[in-house]
Order: sequence, then C-alpha cells, then structure tokens
Amino acid sequence: MLLAGAILSLVTLQRLGELVLSRRNTGRLLAQGAREAARGHYPLIVVLHAAWLVGLWYLAVWRPGVGVDWAWLALFIVLQGLRVWVIATLGPRWTTRIIVLPGAPLVREGPYRFVSHPNYCIVAAEILVLPLVFGLVWYGIVFSLLNALVLWVRIRAEEAALGR
Repeated sequence: MLLAGAILSLVTLQRLGELVLSRRNTGRLLAQGAREAARGHYPLIVVLHAAWLVGLWYLAVWRPGVGVDWAWLALFIVLQGLRVWVIATLGPRWTTRIIVLPGAPLVREGPYRFVSHPNYCIVAAEILVLPLVFGLVWYGIVFSLLNALVLWVRIRAEEAALGR
C-alpha cells in the first residue's frame, strides 16, 4: 500500500507538472498566432484521465492488500522514458491540446520518425500498464476501451487540423 501510494504520487505529480508545461506552451503558441482545433473534446480527455488516476488511488492505495508487480512497473518506467522523449522532441510545441501553428513544419524527428502519434501510443500503453502494476486487469481493460474511443475522436480531429 505504501509503495502503491509512492508510485501514484509520482505519477500524479508528473501529470500535474505536464499540465503546467502544457499551459505555458499553449500560451506561447497562441501568442505566436497558433490556433486551437477541436477544443470541444478536450474536457472529455481531462475527465477520462482524472477518473483513471482517482480510481487507481482508490483501488490501489485505499484498499488493503494490493501488491506491486515489478515487471509491469519496469515496463511503466520504460514508458515514462518514452513519454519524456516525445515531450523533449516537441519541445515548446508540446501541449495536451491540439494547437496548430500555421506555417510550422510537422515534427519528423525523434519518435515521430517511426510513428505519427507516438504520444497517443504511449498514453494508451500507460492506461493499460499502470493498473496491471497493481493487478487491476479489469480496470486497465475498461479504461483502455474508453481511451480508444476518445483517441478515435482526438486523432481524427488532429489529422484534420494538420490538413492530413
């Protein structure tokens, strides 16, 4: 229970830090003439991710007898490294929203050399893997399905915004 709390504390702090970074980058991009696309679905993403994290706190920390699977935790740590790679590759263009800066070329470096939407691949894996760290297979599957629906909307909106 203590280890689960430490893991989820770190994940929660990471996500909050990313929201701060995203807000800062969004402000800068908008000041440079960028525009936000498909803003209507964004609250759904926020609710989904918040519910996922709150549920993990409840099921993994506030319930007795929950263990930690070290192999799944190792995979989750690898995913965090990939997440940092995506954020570092996009630099000041990384945000949690769909922000398009007219005239700016698409990023084709880092993980974007291999896949069009590496961040979404990583997030999809995280949503499944972190519950598996705590033995919550059903939870990972349910939120993975919900996330797939949200990503279906999100990726279509992003592709349209990018003119692809």
